[in-house]
Amino acid sequence: MKKKAILALSDGKLFEGFSFGAEGETLGEVVFNTSMMGYQEILTDPSYKGQIVTMTYPLIGNYGINDEDMESIKPYAEGFIVKEASEYPSNWRSKKTLSAYLKENNIVGIQGIDTRALTKHIRDFGAKEGVISTIDLNPKSLIEKAKASPCLIGRDLVKEVTCKKAHKWEQGIWDLEKGYLPRTPNSKLRTYHVVAYDFGIKQNILRLLINSGCSATVVPADTKAEDVMAMNPDGILLSNGPGDPEGVPYVIENVKKLIGKKPIFGICLGHQLLGLAMGGKTYKLKFGHHGGNQPVMDLTTRKVEITSQNHGFAVDVDSLKGKAELTHINLNDKTVEGMQHKELPIFSVQYHPEASPGPHDSVYLFKRFTEMMEKF
Repeated sequence: MKKKAILALSDGKLFEGFSFGAEGETLGEVVFNTSMMGYQEILTDPSYKGQIVTMTYPLIGNYGINDEDMESIKPYAEGFIVKEASEYPSNWRSKKTLSAYLKENNIVGIQGIDTRALTKHIRDFGAKEGVISTIDLNPKSLIEKAKASPCLIGRDLVKEVTCKKAHKWEQGIWDLEKGYLPRTPNSKLRTYHVVAYDFGIKQNILRLLINSGCSATVVPADTKAEDVMAMNPDGILLSNGPGDPEGVPYVIENVKKLIGKKPIFGICLGHQLLGLAMGGKTYKLKFGHHGGNQPVMDLTTRKVEITSQNHGFAVDVDSLKGKAELTHINLNDKTVEGMQHKELPIFSVQYHPEASPGPHDSVYLFKRFTEMMEKF
């Protein structure tokens, strides 16, 4: 017997379906992701803290859950919405079903709803606060809970996903035959020491740094600029992470102090924080960019790359008053996808060049970072 579940949005929209994963109740901003695969990486991306994720692809869970494709130590999405959850995965690496994994980690899910209608509603009216419940099936009560749910604007979600203390990272990318590869020094370049701020960093960012011949030290989000400089890094990476960049003013102040001291590479939230640290502004998008099929043009080469994205805020490059110039643009809505400082060794992108499970069009940015460190 399938247990009934209800999704209620703060604007009164209701969807009835069935429970999968953990039973209970969860709140968050409801967004949609257009990826056809990668649900495991999506669930374990800390940038989804505070959000309930809807998958637009209709069948999710068909290759199960494995131990190698995690992007963090646990799932951070507040809830999961699918059209159909497969209970019979087929993959030689699979260890368990998606539903079992959600249940183990107390993630509430709902299946059997019209995810196309939900996605269209979000596209038309914007991302909404919502609640999934298997225990309270009173529509009026659930709508009131959704309305009372805190929005992402101004919230510090980074503190809930960052590491507790600094640590070294040595794991490289995963190989089909050899497993995780160790760091291989680049024979043409010396090993560059990168200090990576953990605002909710995806592990594949670190794996690709290692694969590029770098060594990496991961530090908590509130690490002072002076402490980072005392580590004598060759470069600094500002990672992805959840929520509103303006909700972490202590990070912005530290980034300000690091500008001009070392080469800096910002990714996603790190890109937004860099924009704020340089005196710019950010704003919330109507429904954000979430998926593995976002077209972006690199204006420095005029090449188009298909990118993985997960963000609800964007940088207003015009607000930077000539300090930075646009390098990448989203071909769907013309929003800023990348920028670089006009004088200093600093660049950033809004999308995810590590893009596990894919696409891999943007991996070249890690080489661009090492070349910048070499030149500096």
